[in-house]
Amino acid sequence: MAEFTTGEAVALELPIARIPSRAGAFLLDLVIQLSLAATLAYAGLMLLLAADADSAWWSVTAVVTLVTVLVAYPVTSETVSRGRSLGKLAFGLRVVRADAGPIDFRHALTRGLAGAIVDFWMLGAFGAIAVISSLCSRDGKRVGDVLAGTVVVHTRQSLPMPALAVAPPWLTGWAAQLDPSGMSDELAGAVRQYLTRLRTLTPAAQHHLGTQLVVAVCAAVQRPVPTEYPPYHVLGAVLARRQQLSRG
Repeated sequence: MAEFTTGEAVALELPIARIPSRAGAFLLDLVIQLSLAATLAYAGLMLLLAADADSAWWSVTAVVTLVTVLVAYPVTSETVSRGRSLGKLAFGLRVVRADAGPIDFRHALTRGLAGAIVDFWMLGAFGAIAVISSLCSRDGKRVGDVLAGTVVVHTRQSLPMPALAVAPPWLTGWAAQLDPSGMSDELAGAVRQYLTRLRTLTPAAQHHLGTQLVVAVCAAVQRPVPTEYPPYHVLGAVLARRQQLSRG
């Protein structure tokens, strides 16, 4: 399991996919890629023979086939399915961002190019680089994951519900008037960590760290600091408001 912090400062623990399951998904994708390569090669061969094409066209066809099979297939499948190639779908895996959100074309393209060039084929010694980098990574990341800022997780296991902040009833009206868009993800993450670790702090540390965070948060949301409430009440109300708006 690895902890992810979403853009709304919600903590999630997701099961990381390791080498056995990723290898199974890779082999299934490889079978699909070989079938795709054979189909494209046969279609290209028939067209080139029928057109009596010269050697340049044979080279172009070979390059297009390789790029389609090695790059276009993983990039397209992961972009359309938001992180799942057919192999990953069969093994219950999914590529997600570092904040546990769905990937987009940019992430898929980075992973696809790195896979073709570094992890598996051109420089990857048929997957040796991907295996070594995955073993060296705490989250099982290959080079493409490191460059794209992604990680592969299991999706078939039941995932725990995120720990959402709740505003105290006496601060609900005050929090409802806030616009937390000025809070950075780093500040929201610091607030979340403070609230989740509150019971492990001494009273002095609770007050000191909480006061500093309240001042920073109130400056970000452009509101005066409410001094009549404990810091964790104010921080919980602001974080709850931010999470409420992010969920729509």
